[in-house]
Amino acid sequence: GGDGAGGGGAPAAAAAAERVLFPPTFSVSEIKNKQRRHFMFQRWKQQQRKEKLANRKKRRKEREALGDQAPPKPVPKTIENQRVYDETTVDPNDEEVAFDESTDEFAPYFNRQTIPKILITTSDRPRGRTVRFCEQLSTVIPNSHVYYRRGLALKRIIPQCIARDFTDLIVINEDRKIPNGLVLSHLPDGPTAHFRMSSVRLRKEIKRKGKEPTQHVPEVILNNFTTRLGHSIGRMFASLFPHDPQFIGRQVATFHNQRDYIFFRFHRYIFKSEKKVGIQELGPRFTLKLRSLQKGTFDSKFGEYEWIHKRREMDTSRRKFHL
Repeated sequence: GGDGAGGGGAPAAAAAAERVLFPPTFSVSEIKNKQRRHFMFQRWKQQQRKEKLANRKKRRKEREALGDQAPPKPVPKTIENQRVYDETTVDPNDEEVAFDESTDEFAPYFNRQTIPKILITTSDRPRGRTVRFCEQLSTVIPNSHVYYRRGLALKRIIPQCIARDFTDLIVINEDRKIPNGLVLSHLPDGPTAHFRMSSVRLRKEIKRKGKEPTQHVPEVILNNFTTRLGHSIGRMFASLFPHDPQFIGRQVATFHNQRDYIFFRFHRYIFKSEKKVGIQELGPRFTLKLRSLQKGTFDSKFGEYEWIHKRREMDTSRRKFHL
């Protein structure tokens, strides 16, 4: 009999709840009984969902009735499109920007006078995951060579790199066996960028991954690098890859900047028809956040910094971005 009484209690409680009309200032959190509070909160959420759905249906019907006269759909507000204007945003037709680009450290690369040759190295005595990440990164960046550091200071490595015609040095730092930082130094005269690295996924950890990448030179896509600082960082990434991609390889490396986080992805694509494209992620993937940009090559003691990320001063608004 006990079961029957318990079973009958729930509908009765629900019916009682239907009858209860809360005063407008009442908050569900004021209910002392936890189960009752949870039940009322669920009901309130359900009501909200119903209203939202009803409004959406109503709007859709109105749009269908109006046909071509329907007003354009409102653009949803996002942090990205509510971005605070940055006075350093680059105008593609700006003569000053064009002059700076023609005389900066990357100009010989973009004029096809130098061919990128990259040394990928690690923090001292790297562990398994960092080692594998470096190996996979070297299959993404053509003409790159991996060197595992054992006790040699970066200050000593840089002159050796310059003597052997390396154009860039990438250092992968790790913490507790996990890659967590990337230093990118353009040789011989800089600049040097320090990034925090997160969300590293190696090839075997990516679902539905494609076969290994081929030796072809990939295409490079740089998205959303709009300010002067962003422009400099974009040019640094671009100059890691040979200027003339081999489209037959159908491989593409993407650096996508969103809210100052740079997402890296490496894909292979195929045109199935004129309208359909199939893409396959090859990996690895990782996310970067710029911490500082330094003039010259790596010099932690006496280096001159162009830009440093100072969280307390710079991150006052969620809608302010620097790249």
